[in-house]
Amino acid sequence: MKNQLTKLTALILTLTLAIIPLTACSDTCNCDCTTVDPQSYLKGENRVLGDTLAPIDAPALTADETATFAPAFADFALDLFRRTFAEDTSGVNSHENNLVSPLSVMLALAMTANGADSQTLAEMEAVLGRGGITIADLNRLLAAFASNLPSETKAKLGIANSIWFRDDGTFVADEDFLRTNFEYYAAQIVAADFASPATVDDINAWVARYTDDMITEIIDAIGVDTVMYLINAIVFDSEWATPYEEHQVREHNFKTIDGKNQKTDFLWSTENDFIRMDGATGFTKPYAGEAYSFAALLPDEGVDITDFVASLTGDALMNALNSAEKPDYAEGVSVGLPKFTFEFELSLNKVLMDMGMPTAFSDCDADFSRLGASSFGNLFIGDVLHKTFIEVDEVGTRAAAVTSVEVRCESAPNYEYVVLERPFVFMIVDNATNLPIFMGVLSEIVS
Repeated sequence: MKNQLTKLTALILTLTLAIIPLTACSDTCNCDCTTVDPQSYLKGENRVLGDTLAPIDAPALTADETATFAPAFADFALDLFRRTFAEDTSGVNSHENNLVSPLSVMLALAMTANGADSQTLAEMEAVLGRGGITIADLNRLLAAFASNLPSETKAKLGIANSIWFRDDGTFVADEDFLRTNFEYYAAQIVAADFASPATVDDINAWVARYTDDMITEIIDAIGVDTVMYLINAIVFDSEWATPYEEHQVREHNFKTIDGKNQKTDFLWSTENDFIRMDGATGFTKPYAGEAYSFAALLPDEGVDITDFVASLTGDALMNALNSAEKPDYAEGVSVGLPKFTFEFELSLNKVLMDMGMPTAFSDCDADFSRLGASSFGNLFIGDVLHKTFIEVDEVGTRAAAVTSVEVRCESAPNYEYVVLERPFVFMIVDNATNLPIFMGVLSEIVS
């Protein structure tokens, strides 16, 4: 956790992402599905473009590429996280638990941006490619980052993408758009009967399969004006590097954002890496294999969690994580971590419009001419739905995220103490880059 951006090249693992063995659909799928190579994220299923096309073999990010991509991703992640936690945003308020996967959202939107043009594309590039990264460069950088994230037996990370589009003669998907998303994101491409309830079942079965059944549904019906779904799924399942023993589980009070006391089980341990930043302290706790860590930031007494989240920036977060280390004046960090499980769901439409890409949601002004064409009218983003799940216990952490972009047509001796006994920010961090794969806030313990 002490690495600087200029030193990241040597630390970025070059392992091919070995995900949990997955197939294109679950056994309950109604379609004739081809098995996906379980050893690589860059092996997708393609039912549209033919058998000769293959996803690119994306090498790990170089130091220069990391110096470009990491700050842009961190800025996007913090902007997204702040806005989803803000009061009265998309129905979300700061009295609720929160969890987003910036990587999942960026992957789904990057696929969509490959079909955008003119002002729509310019806005999406400004939101996704902070600092002037074009969609062409983002494809290359994002594919390199995602496909080289490590996965091991006790620390698994799986990423999958798919594109489902209406196959009734009223919509024609652009072949270059499909080809780009297959090559860079291994998107499984399915031409489907959107009028059939079986397609709803197939899409939800795909989501369940690629999230280890942590998320089992992303849509409940397909509208007559819906022409495409672009879906990303991420699953994380990892044991702690040092699992908790029975005597390390003891009850403690957690004070909710409303000031109520909740008696719940806490996990107690001593960790090495201590975080200090303006307005907060925290720690990191490694997962098995130490490719990923759990990181937490606890606002100082008297600092409101909403104000703290609003003050976070990408630079501040990266600096805090990069400087995490064992205090030279203490023997470690005595940590109290509540066990918790919750689900989170929200539409990102307003969040993304406020972030700077409103045109994509306009039925009149959106330009997705590079995505395809509908005989019924202009194409635009109807909904960006984000669902997440997390479970933290003695053994480790299980988390999943799904982002769906719906395209429609017009019509402790001396220790520092960090006891997470009040609302706090938490993350699952890629240790090589210190970039958050998941970010959340625990405001209350949900039974």
